[in-house]
Amino acid sequence: MFEKIVIANRGEIALRILRACRELGIKTVAVYSEADRDLKHVRLADEAVCIGPAPSSHSYLNIPAIISAAEVTDAQAIHPGYGFLSENADFSEKVSQSGFTFIGPKPETIRMMGDKISAKKAMQAAGIPCVPGNGDPLTDDEDANLKLGREIGYPVIIKAAGGGGGRGMRTVHSEAALLSAISLTKAEAGAAFNNDTVYMEKFLEDPRHIEFQVLADSHGNAIHLGERDCSMQRRHQKVVEEAPAPGITAKQRKLIGERCAKACRDIGYLGAGTFEFLYEKGEFFFIEMNTRVQVEHPVTEMITGFDIVKEQLRIAAGEPLSITQEQVTFTGHAIECRLNAEDPKTFMPCPGTIDQFHMPGGPGIRCETHIYNGYKVPPYYDSMIGKLIAHGEDRNSAIARMKTALSEMVIDGIKTNIPLQQAIMADSAFAQGGQNIHYLEKKLGIH
Repeated sequence: MFEKIVIANRGEIALRILRACRELGIKTVAVYSEADRDLKHVRLADEAVCIGPAPSSHSYLNIPAIISAAEVTDAQAIHPGYGFLSENADFSEKVSQSGFTFIGPKPETIRMMGDKISAKKAMQAAGIPCVPGNGDPLTDDEDANLKLGREIGYPVIIKAAGGGGGRGMRTVHSEAALLSAISLTKAEAGAAFNNDTVYMEKFLEDPRHIEFQVLADSHGNAIHLGERDCSMQRRHQKVVEEAPAPGITAKQRKLIGERCAKACRDIGYLGAGTFEFLYEKGEFFFIEMNTRVQVEHPVTEMITGFDIVKEQLRIAAGEPLSITQEQVTFTGHAIECRLNAEDPKTFMPCPGTIDQFHMPGGPGIRCETHIYNGYKVPPYYDSMIGKLIAHGEDRNSAIARMKTALSEMVIDGIKTNIPLQQAIMADSAFAQGGQNIHYLEKKLGIH
């Protein structure tokens, strides 16, 4: 096992990684921007290194500065968390070339799964069901593009091969709009991702977003930890996540989960990852793979009793998986509400000083956050300030516990999305379960 690692992230995930390291007896190095010197994990880490000014381009995305921090502190490995450089193949490669261990997949795997076209081809080869569409890059042949649109059937969606996070995609409802949509998406993709490759797929009109958590080691072992439902979204950003997904049968879970584990073995995957699917009319369609730990990993931990972050560290250190597929069990239901520093109606970020913070408690409640009384939420980064997780013996129990926890939570001094989360928990359609990815936006009147 490593003696010391660098945590190349900030906020609640950095604190989560630090706690896992402490349990395993690993010393930690916190790297931080000038705006983040008062973060909780910076105060708790064994060592801390400032890597630059507030803008993430000069700090958390500054590869030489992060590697230098590992060098001066004699660390052995770097954990990227999620976001920032976590799915950057060049970073993974440079970490390895500098003599450190990247806690995550190999760079070639990150590259393959980061390109939506190569990812889809790899999944098709592994027997994973994919969204209808040939998955090939669109050329400048207008007649061929029009023919493909007719073959797939409208509506279709044009997607950037290097896109992600809901960016670089455009829905097309008629043949008349297809060619202009392709050229617009290509231009946007080139500007946003430095890669103007786009492809065409069938647009599923009312799908749910369901994802499978996987873990794979360097000894040829791979397992899945079941699925999560992440369909409560606003502008392609997840708001509420839960596990297991309502309405998914044990037979479906076993079939798709085992295919995902097999795909990991086929591509030589290493570490934690997530296969994301659209689910419509009883069928799963692969859309992408996230080659990192997810924001919503706690709901899977709550129903399996398994620590995903500690397992990431063990795998990176060369150890085999600590459990087999047969040992994975699922108990009860878990729900996670993302807590954002934002206006609950306009969704505008709301940085500022937290005057009072009270964390809820009680059976089955878990709160992942880095905030505290007097903490100043900076304006430079993502607005998420924490996650509230509730676990119960069934879905109704988990919702009831979440309602209680949200009513107990106090965050004064800034606006948060707690009122929105309370409205979702009180919503009758959410209580039924199985709503599609468009439900929340329609409820909020967003088109």
